[in-house]
Amino acid sequence: MTTTTTNPTLRTAVAGVTGYAGAELARLLLLHPRLRETPPMFLGRMLPEGEGTTIALTSLHPQLSGLPHADDLSVTPFDWEQLQREGVEILFLATPHEQAREWAPQALAHNIRVIDLSAAWRLQHDANRAIYKLTDADPAAAQALQREAVYGSPELHGPAIAAARLVANPGCYATSIILGLAPLLRANLIDLTFGVVADAKSGVSGAGKTPTANTHFMYAADNLSAYAVFGHRHTGEILEQLHLTNAQLQFTPHLLPIPRGILSTIYVRLNQAASLVDIQNCFFDFYVASPMVRVRRSPLLPQIQHVVRTSFCDIGFQLSPDGKKLVIVSCLDNLLKGASSQAIQNMNLMAGWHESEGLI
Repeated sequence: MTTTTTNPTLRTAVAGVTGYAGAELARLLLLHPRLRETPPMFLGRMLPEGEGTTIALTSLHPQLSGLPHADDLSVTPFDWEQLQREGVEILFLATPHEQAREWAPQALAHNIRVIDLSAAWRLQHDANRAIYKLTDADPAAAQALQREAVYGSPELHGPAIAAARLVANPGCYATSIILGLAPLLRANLIDLTFGVVADAKSGVSGAGKTPTANTHFMYAADNLSAYAVFGHRHTGEILEQLHLTNAQLQFTPHLLPIPRGILSTIYVRLNQAASLVDIQNCFFDFYVASPMVRVRRSPLLPQIQHVVRTSFCDIGFQLSPDGKKLVIVSCLDNLLKGASSQAIQNMNLMAGWHESEGLI
């Protein structure tokens, strides 16, 4: 297992910079105070020898122009030998799941640590992972690496992330729901015989950059729709990280007619009547050392506009008059705390830096 050291800087590379999350990851890396003298490499598809082409980073993402080094950087074809020549220490995979499943073991074989933004390595249970239909050339080796992979939630697994070779960045819906529930479940305050209901709503960018009929402007605008009821692919993450059974959770995602942001409203019944102070202290104590989680004082509830284009997850709650029913609201930007800025948190921990560097 890799030991943690504090590095003054770091050589990084990003594979898959063309999408929305990839663009945000590029922006955060270019602005990171530790990386001013060592800008990241940006990598495209791995092409046959002799067919390599490059494209200017700012031609893909003009909004990055003017950031440190951005106008001088290009996206080049993926090449393991080049990564080694450049001394890359951490590789971000913002690629499809299948590609990340193939490339992560190869990166580790080249002594390059990996932060994977796809779902390729998030799930430990075969039944939960089946929804992604992943295949492995060497199933035994992949299973061994799967057991080594660390789920990249800094609030839950900070020390393990710091020492990890392979970090599986969490999903956006999963992050909002896990962070809203973890303090209460760890304190054994929820009566799971009544189940947990998570009603979550996301902006259109959560579906990725490839257009579909459901993300088309004429479908999404002036509309609100539920989808993937009883079958959303982030369900397995929530179950595994919170140690819930499928029977104990009802998670229903919805598509909002906005570009970005997630609001999850979570309904639970408590084991016994509690006070506002009890619940407030439960959240405060759990997140006292978590700089990217902001806990609101009841009755204040977070809103998407409070977190959009920030790296925070905001959590609030309201308690019923009898102290037995609790509603938690958890908000984040799906492209940042739900993807790219959480990946930067993980990089910071792996490098031995404070997890909020470059994010506040």
